[in-house]
Amino acid sequence: KQWYQRRVRVEGFNKLRTKHEIVGDCRGKGLFMAMEFVTDKASNNPLPVYHIMALLEALKDRRIIFGRGGLFGNCIRIQPPMCVTKEDADYTLAALDAVLTEYAEGKLDVESFNPNK
Repeated sequence: KQWYQRRVRVEGFNKLRTKHEIVGDCRGKGLFMAMEFVTDKASNNPLPVYHIMALLEALKDRRIIFGRGGLFGNCIRIQPPMCVTKEDADYTLAALDAVLTEYAEGKLDVESFNPNK
């Protein structure tokens, strides 16, 4: 069961990677996964941390809590519980897609998380 849920998640994350310019990489082992965010795929520069904070806050508004990590703080860590269901995985992927779309369309208030303001 966990193998299936992980496959659903990893395949879903990889679909988001092809759809959204800021998703640079998706990786994981077991149920511990990560998604790396970049300014664009051509340069592969890390997305600023305050942008990640805006994404995490928008996900939190949708009742999804991810951790932040990575050398530059530009990754989100996904650690679902062992009892995760296909419905949970589908909801998470849909919410993440919606948040990334809002970000791309400029609908997220990223600047409110900018520490230099």
